[in-house]
Amino acid sequence: MPSWKPSRRIAYAFFAVAVILLLTGARRRPLSLKENIDREIATSSAIRSAYLGMQVSRLSDGKVLYQRNPGHLFVPASNTKLFTTALALTRLGPDYRFVTTVVADHGDLILIGGGDPSLSARTYPYSTDPTTGDPLKPIEDLADQVVAGGLKSVQGNVVGDDSRYPWAPYADGWNSADELWEYGAPVSALMINDNRLDLTIAPGNAEGELAHLTLTPQFEFMHIDNRVRTVSAGAVNTHIGGSMDARQLQVWGTIPLGGAADQDPLAISDPALFAAALLRDALIRRGVNVSGPAVARHRYLDDIADPERGDPPPAPAPGTELARRLSPPLSELLQVVNKVSQNLHAEVMLREVGAARRNIGTAAAGLAELHDFLAEIAIPDDEYEFVDGSGLSRGTLVEPQAIVKLLQYMWNSPNREAWVGLLPVGGQDGSLRKRFKDHPEAARIHAKTGSLSHVRALSGYAQMSHGGTVAFSILLNNYLAPDADVARFLDNIGLKLLR
Repeated sequence: MPSWKPSRRIAYAFFAVAVILLLTGARRRPLSLKENIDREIATSSAIRSAYLGMQVSRLSDGKVLYQRNPGHLFVPASNTKLFTTALALTRLGPDYRFVTTVVADHGDLILIGGGDPSLSARTYPYSTDPTTGDPLKPIEDLADQVVAGGLKSVQGNVVGDDSRYPWAPYADGWNSADELWEYGAPVSALMINDNRLDLTIAPGNAEGELAHLTLTPQFEFMHIDNRVRTVSAGAVNTHIGGSMDARQLQVWGTIPLGGAADQDPLAISDPALFAAALLRDALIRRGVNVSGPAVARHRYLDDIADPERGDPPPAPAPGTELARRLSPPLSELLQVVNKVSQNLHAEVMLREVGAARRNIGTAAAGLAELHDFLAEIAIPDDEYEFVDGSGLSRGTLVEPQAIVKLLQYMWNSPNREAWVGLLPVGGQDGSLRKRFKDHPEAARIHAKTGSLSHVRALSGYAQMSHGGTVAFSILLNNYLAPDADVARFLDNIGLKLLR
């Protein structure tokens, strides 16, 4: 009778192999996207106490691949600019241009601002190279045109006219402490060099000497009380105060001998006056006799008969046009808004939409147009609350699912190519240039960043390794970890979307 033992041994062997293969297969099974993201969230100490909202949707069919608190409101910071730039691109069109003119009228020379944010040394189309050149070149070019036309004297004033946008230079919810700095620069239809002056504080030549102060652009527009002393050693400890409205600053503190200079970007409180003063100076240097001073001409909401409906389309400016400058096309201007997250330019776009569509260049008119636009693309008004166009205000709130809906709409719009080209590219340019270190595959991420104190955001598109593309939004509020750790968490999530 044959023994049963060999067959049992064989059966045990097959069973053992099957178990090993099963266990090995389980270990080798790649984690799903949800498992990968959940593991990152669970193991990241940077967001332990944070409030996290997220949604990821496949663009080919709209399927939601991941979500966490998608229907809760978050402070989006500069992710707000996604809505502002989408509105501008859709309502104004990629080829829209701003116009700046110089007009002679009743003895005055009037510099009329048309909202052009490009009156600076910026490079268009957007370039990753640092901005170089003279930030006052646009004003110099306008002065050249005026002189070439034969102007010899100005009997009246040189006027900076920014009345295209009624004078309300700060958006609702902006902190008054922001007004001193360039990121809180006042909104005007006439702006030079992003309404910015850079104050450089360099150590003196010997201990005890006052520091050397330099303003860029180099133009005497501010009175500065310098009380910064040079010390033998230590860290830079400088402070700035005063009134930009009164054009007076106080600078105090200490700076070490032989140390690096400290640079502070400041906001110009009355951009129209600054622009008029620059043009007046440029004309005088070209031999034009100017009798009057530089002055600003603002328009106030009180001067408008119906602030909600706006005025009738304005008549052409009186007088004789002596110079004109066209901006680059809107598609190039919007690149700067999103790639470097430029607050002033975003606010200008909101007001320009109001001016072009509702005959009144106010934030309220732009926000009303934004409300209508979002209704058209099926984003209900209980998914957002916008009070500004840049995201500097903490009163602006939005749900992650609303951002994803916007991204899906713009992806399927006729402006897809221009739209995607506005966004920073992972590891390559804009606010993502220094992110995703050692991950060249991050170039498949095109996304807008956002940052305020205790707020971080990243929303955009990621091309997955299998060729599909997803729209995603990640919003983080109320974290306490270092910003670098939170940025690393966001980057890790972004990389997981690629895989």
